Amino acid sequence: MTDEFGNDPAPTAEAPPGDGAGAAPVEPDEAPRRTNAGRVWVALAVATVLLILLIIFLVENDRSVTISFLGAHGHLSLAVALLIAAVVGALVTLLAGTARILQLRLEVRRHRRHAVAEHRGLHAR
Repeated sequence: MTDEFGNDPAPTAEAPPGDGAGAAPVEPDEAPRRTNAGRVWVALAVATVLLILLIIFLVENDRSVTISFLGAHGHLSLAVALLIAAVVGALVTLLAGTARILQLRLEVRRHRRHAVAEHRGLHAR
């Protein structure tokens, strides 16, 4: 039985027309699996939006400003000066984070050595 447009009004869970080669049947309640390709696509979409916003920021803040640092003076675009400040801030954060990660790894290594030494001491008796 079909409606006025030739469509079946009661769809079934049957496979779509075609030879079905390479297509596994999908349960109606089962969500499709997430893939790495999908994650990469989302990451690229987010990166593209951020790049567009960065370009807009650069275009809108092209006014020249005077920068002074440790006795050096120069003229630079406001946007470039702000970007340099943000990058330097990110690098300082990365250095502090790296130092903390290395400190924690060293502590874990010390803890493991101590635990192994205790374990060997217990079995030596």
